[in-house]
Amino acid sequence: MGTKKIGDLITDNMGVYEGKTKLSFGKLVLLGMLAGAFIAIGASSSSAAVYGISNTGLAKSLAGAIFPVGLMFVVLIGAELFTGDCLMSFAVFDKRIRLLDMIRVLVVVFITNLIGACIVVVLVNRCGQLDYGNGALAAATIKTAYNKMNLSFMKAFTSGIMCNILVCLAVLLAGVCQDAIGKIFACFFPIWAFVIAGYEHCVANMYYIPAGLLAKHGEAYYNAAIMAGMTPDQLDSMTVGKFFLNNLLPVTLGNIVGGVVFVALPLYLIYRNKNKAEA
Repeated sequence: MGTKKIGDLITDNMGVYEGKTKLSFGKLVLLGMLAGAFIAIGASSSSAAVYGISNTGLAKSLAGAIFPVGLMFVVLIGAELFTGDCLMSFAVFDKRIRLLDMIRVLVVVFITNLIGACIVVVLVNRCGQLDYGNGALAAATIKTAYNKMNLSFMKAFTSGIMCNILVCLAVLLAGVCQDAIGKIFACFFPIWAFVIAGYEHCVANMYYIPAGLLAKHGEAYYNAAIMAGMTPDQLDSMTVGKFFLNNLLPVTLGNIVGGVVFVALPLYLIYRNKNKAEA
């Protein structure tokens, strides 16, 4: 067991961030797909646990206790997650990598996170999990997707900022820890907090919203959503275009700002100056 100081971690990880830009395209694709799938598994499992709980605080607390398993897989296996990879900006600030190289990695990871998450969406839809509660889980999944697609731009954007502050801090704390159990706890508490708070994570939404969009096309699930109080107009308003424009765009922008501006930049400035003073 043991830990590093956060300043030492940032310095040591410069090589890791440089290494991400040198990964072969095939490896980057596979690692991105794995991360998207891992986050989707956490999302689907937490949804299955709480769909029947009416108390919001209790439901979010339980969901938050299950959802972090996705980031634990990402950190321990070494998959490439878009939100965590915003910390590559440390190496951009330090002029170890070019901004264009970071953007290239982030674009590939973003797309492959979406592919991995959507594979899990299809598997969950086909495996019968959404039949829980005679379709109540399907109805809850559709309603969650509808609500996320109807956030205002500013709410989605600022919620994305808050989310990735916590995700990036979880990744940094996990990096500080030298053993698996430490990394697990480092992932658990910040992600638990973001789920309880209801913040928006672009990769998690790559599961939540496509899962609702796919479910509404099943007759039984559509009817379950109607029985749960949704209207045909609400269901018809749920489109792929709305997913990208109303949610994924503002949430992704917020996640980038949260990770780069609110976490990486201030920590880099703090510990860069400290390291120079000690040199």
